[in-house]
Amino acid sequence: MAVTMTMVRMKVAILRHAMTGQQGGMAATAGSAGAVLAAGTIFLAFQDGDWLAAAYAVWMLGWVIGPVFTGGGDETLRPEFFTLLGLPAHRLAAGLLVAAFVGVAPAVSLLALSGLAVLGVREGVVPALVAVPAMLLQLAVFVLLSKVTVAVLGIALRSRIGAIGAGLINGVILAFLGQGWVFAIAFGQGGQIPPIVRYLPSGWGVLAVQGDYAALTAMAALVALLLAAWAALLSKRAGATRVSTRGRRPMRARTARQAVLAKELRTWSRDLVRNHQLTFALAYGVSFAAAPLMLGWTGMLPWAGPIFIVMAAAMTSNLYGTDGTSLWLTLMTPGGSDVRGRQWAWLVAVAPVALVLTVAFTVVAGGPWPMVLAVTAALLGGAAGMVPLVSVYALVPGTDPQRRGGNPLRTSEDDGGLTGLAYLMLVLVALTAVPAAVATAVLGWPGVAVGVVTGALCAWGFGLLAERRLAARGPELLDMMRTGRRPATAMTFKLPDMPKAARIVTMLCWSFGAIPLIPQGILAGVFVANGQLEHSWFLATYMPPGLRWPTAIGMILLGLALYGTGLWIPSKYKTKSTPGRLADVETAR
Repeated sequence: MAVTMTMVRMKVAILRHAMTGQQGGMAATAGSAGAVLAAGTIFLAFQDGDWLAAAYAVWMLGWVIGPVFTGGGDETLRPEFFTLLGLPAHRLAAGLLVAAFVGVAPAVSLLALSGLAVLGVREGVVPALVAVPAMLLQLAVFVLLSKVTVAVLGIALRSRIGAIGAGLINGVILAFLGQGWVFAIAFGQGGQIPPIVRYLPSGWGVLAVQGDYAALTAMAALVALLLAAWAALLSKRAGATRVSTRGRRPMRARTARQAVLAKELRTWSRDLVRNHQLTFALAYGVSFAAAPLMLGWTGMLPWAGPIFIVMAAAMTSNLYGTDGTSLWLTLMTPGGSDVRGRQWAWLVAVAPVALVLTVAFTVVAGGPWPMVLAVTAALLGGAAGMVPLVSVYALVPGTDPQRRGGNPLRTSEDDGGLTGLAYLMLVLVALTAVPAAVATAVLGWPGVAVGVVTGALCAWGFGLLAERRLAARGPELLDMMRTGRRPATAMTFKLPDMPKAARIVTMLCWSFGAIPLIPQGILAGVFVANGQLEHSWFLATYMPPGLRWPTAIGMILLGLALYGTGLWIPSKYKTKSTPGRLADVETAR
């Protein structure tokens, strides 16, 4: 008990000192967004119990899948910190479990689980009393499922088969979660939730509140089983990634660029984290595009290739940061810049798969050939240019590959920075395809040439900018990766000092601006132009003929307005704080 309480106090102390400045603003934004989702979940408690069980299934999936995008989830207290104490595995697991309940995510989840209390009050006095332990046990199930998933992934990522399998499973699950509307229609039958959601572990709390008290026992048993599994996995966590013993073929490169290309291709084939990222992007793209087949709609299939390209770019957005301090090899080579070599290697790893997906699935769907080919060409070039550019301009210091700990998903200490970088890449790469999409919608087949030209220009131009940045600021970037401290010349997304409300509004604008801009605006306009009406969740396709284009254009303007607001608010406070900073400089002089 003493060990557990010590870990809890450690967690509280770390969070108290960390929740300041930008990190505190991001936590407040995440908490606000989570509170809105929790309020929506509580509202479902006034409906049928199946709706509440379905909502908790989504929360459980969030806990399971979330760590894939956040560097292995919350590891404020890592098991490695307590290795020298000699604690038994079960005591260490119990202490870390209790400490895991301290934080924003558990608090928001507990708020959402208070829907069980609302449901219990509606059912009677006894169900209301049962709801209290049901809430706590359900939260313990969520947290432990997340911990066990991270531990299993950590072990899986030590082998190539495990890394590929983990990426495949995670990509499929997240894609199906993003296409939840398909399953709601396919299985809902008029808006009804399948009863099976009650019998998932996420629905056992609902069962207990509605009179099936054996569900409480089942949850307690599951918590004990997961705790034992986590304790066993923690004991195996320590250890390095297994090194391949295959024979190494010598590199035969005649130029510096060829050497970089050969080195990068070997990294793509041997780095288990990159294997996981590429497999995840592929599984996500195929699954996301194939999900509507359950409704007999093949219109999404041709877009599996473009979705794969965008997701692959997002997963590799911190390309230089992931490689760590190996940049010194480039800096010590006079006149050598490996940007072009990395671009070619990225295209070799991604382009063949993307082109095969695009052609094969477009054949199955019967088109639209011009639009798909134009967008694919533009995205390949745009992604090949954006990946190194964003990586050198907004680099997030990473952990050197040889120093990765027991959780290979954690490639950086700044998980929030990595997540923001991935979302930024999704938007930037998608925007590179806009000229090609518009040209194809207006001109038809000539738009394919526009896509090829814009893709080539993006790859060449953005690569040139990245090359110049690397040549001018290479030593500073190397020092940043070595020390973790950003130099004054580094581009950062740090917000200026401003009220918490303004910070929350800014983060919400950046988080949700892509929804009206990309899917509801640009993509909806593409569907309207191609006569694809009443599809998916694109609002413009359901509007009367005279309102389809105004709706799509209005959504684009709304998205731009959100991003504009997200830029204007920080600039306003930055401008206000400038005189004060200048005065401080003059005083110091």
